[in-house]
Amino acid sequence: MIITHHYHQKTIPMEKLIKNIEHSTVLPLADQVDYLSGQVVSKTLAQNSRQSLTLFAFDKGEEISAHRSGGDAMVFALDGTGKITIDEKEYLLRKGEAIVMPAQIPHAVFAQERFKMLLIVSFPEKADERVQLKM
Repeated sequence: MIITHHYHQKTIPMEKLIKNIEHSTVLPLADQVDYLSGQVVSKTLAQNSRQSLTLFAFDKGEEISAHRSGGDAMVFALDGTGKITIDEKEYLLRKGEAIVMPAQIPHAVFAQERFKMLLIVSFPEKADERVQLKM
C-alpha cells in the first residue's frame, strides 16, 4: 500500500519585476508607447541596480544628446529609423535591427523619422553585491 499526502499551497503574488505592461499576454511591443508631437516619450518597464528596460518613442527630429552610461546599452529598433552615434561614429538603425552601445563610451540617439526603440541596459555588479552572492 502507498500512502500519499496532499499539501495545498497558497499562491502568493510576487511583486512585478517588469511593470507598466501586461503579463502573460502577447503584445505588439511598438504599440506599448505612443508618439507625441515634438517629444521623446519613455516608459520604464524595469529598473534596478543591474538592469534597465525602457521603451522610447521619438518624434521626428527629437534626440537624446551624447552621454555615457555605466552599463552596456542595447537598442532594439521597433519602428522607424534612428541615428545612433557611438564615440562620434554614426549608425542608422531600422525596425528589427539592434546595436550595442558600450559602457563608458559617449553615445546619442537621433530620430531621422519617428522612431521607437527598446533600450536594455546591463550594469556591472557592484563589489558589495559580489560578496553577497558568494556567501
